[in-house]
Amino acid sequence: MPMLPLFQVDAFTDRVLTGNPAAVMPLKEWLPDETLRALAAENNLSETAFFVPDGEGHAIRWFTPSCEVPLCGHATLASAFVLFEHLGFAGEVVRFSTRERGTLEVRRSPNGRLVMDFPAGVTKRAIMPEGIERLVGGRPLEAVKMGDDDLLVVLDSAERVRTLAPRLTAFAGFKLRGLVVTAEAAPEDNADIVCRYFAPGYGIAEDPATGSIHTFLVPFWAPRLGKTEIVSRQVSGRGGRLYCRDLGERTEIAGDAVLYMRGEVSL
Repeated sequence: MPMLPLFQVDAFTDRVLTGNPAAVMPLKEWLPDETLRALAAENNLSETAFFVPDGEGHAIRWFTPSCEVPLCGHATLASAFVLFEHLGFAGEVVRFSTRERGTLEVRRSPNGRLVMDFPAGVTKRAIMPEGIERLVGGRPLEAVKMGDDDLLVVLDSAERVRTLAPRLTAFAGFKLRGLVVTAEAAPEDNADIVCRYFAPGYGIAEDPATGSIHTFLVPFWAPRLGKTEIVSRQVSGRGGRLYCRDLGERTEIAGDAVLYMRGEVSL
């Protein structure tokens, strides 16, 4: 019976049981897609990352419990952490080839954090969806589209972001897969911005700490705050902290990671 390695890593945190847990499964070669989907559903975490050797780097794919996604930040961070800390990767930079987002690089910074280099996301001004108040508990200050299926809304305080309890059953009426809520941080947050991410369309009620949304959040906030380096606190129940830099067409997203569990899966 084949045995496959499985790591569970908490990303965007330096403390176990916080941040965003990701399953990481290194493979020698790709398994059938239906097997990858079944493994991700069995792991039942917001993301499972699978990677295989690809030339001098690795090819990576990400699955939620219900579907494959084109990009995932925290599971990429977790995969690089596994390679650096547990699989003996000796290089300075881990390179992941992807199906839709080109090559992603992750390097270790002098302070020990892992730094990801992603393409910057492009937001488009959106007409405020009718009835959005009942989803986010009041009129947002601003709304923009992230890609085709996600909406980013700006609320008037960090406290509103922190205490928001959206009616997830109402998502179907807005034709959204995911919703980002954000605001400028409060002094006690020790950050520049706060955010949360609800993604029932991807099978995730709320993602604890999300790298991919920051490819949109960072270029969105950078000109508004007048700075290129942005610390983001994702104020979910588990929480997460992301250290970001706006590079124009690219976005750097850095964070810590810790191992929660290591084991094997029998197929």
